Amino acid sequence: MSCLQTIADYGLRSVGVGERLLPKADITLCQQFTLIGSGLIWNVYFGILALFFGFLFANALALAKSSRYAIARKPAEWFIFVFRGSPLFIQFFLAYEALVLLPRNGIEIFGLTAQISWLSKAWAGALIVLFLNTAAYSAEIFYGALRSIPKGDLEAADAYGISGWSRFARIQWPTMLRLAWPSYTNEAIFLFHATTLVFFSGFPAFRQEADALYYASYFVDKTFNPFIPYPIVAFYFILLTLTLIWVFGAVNRRLNRHLPSNERSKLKVRPQIIR
Repeated sequence: MSCLQTIADYGLRSVGVGERLLPKADITLCQQFTLIGSGLIWNVYFGILALFFGFLFANALALAKSSRYAIARKPAEWFIFVFRGSPLFIQFFLAYEALVLLPRNGIEIFGLTAQISWLSKAWAGALIVLFLNTAAYSAEIFYGALRSIPKGDLEAADAYGISGWSRFARIQWPTMLRLAWPSYTNEAIFLFHATTLVFFSGFPAFRQEADALYYASYFVDKTFNPFIPYPIVAFYFILLTLTLIWVFGAVNRRLNRHLPSNERSKLKVRPQIIR
């Protein structure tokens, strides 16, 4: 079987397209690159959706934490503290154990039965955990940036009569993003790396349609050689990290386009080893 035929057969296997059976003998390097790359689709799925919804929720949490009203501030503070204070893997474990305890026949709401069994699947349950976790970390980043907005900017807004929502949307939020973006880039990179923990969590994959680490582990079991599959996973994630740095760097340049070149904040990527 040629490498092109292998790519055609297994390139989209992780999403249910192509050959169902995995190779069990005479495993080639092309098969390993193809299937691990196919599994990376799920890692990208988890990362993009968790990052998108986490970004929106983090903005709301940052605003709530900076509120003068305790009814909004305290829940945000405790949410951020709990998800930043506990290991991500423990969050995966507790979430899975909680979700499998839900009634399998669904929950009745106003006489209608809502199916909730899908929440215990990896594509949904693991995504929820990643979303909540990155929202907590990102909220703390945005909160710090919100507190660091120069007072002169706010005083200038008051002088021009800009207040309320208009002041937040036109001055506070753009400035907050500009100040927080370098740190938020590191959080985004770590989030994509953290998607590999889904393999170790209790959330089951559907019909072996799993992430990159699942296929790498499969090849290690078949070949008894961890020095090929795992470096392939690392290679793919290095490429993914470079892509994220390029994308977030472009956004950072856009956010700082109005500043002189010597005052523009530059991205300093410092991936976290552990959380």
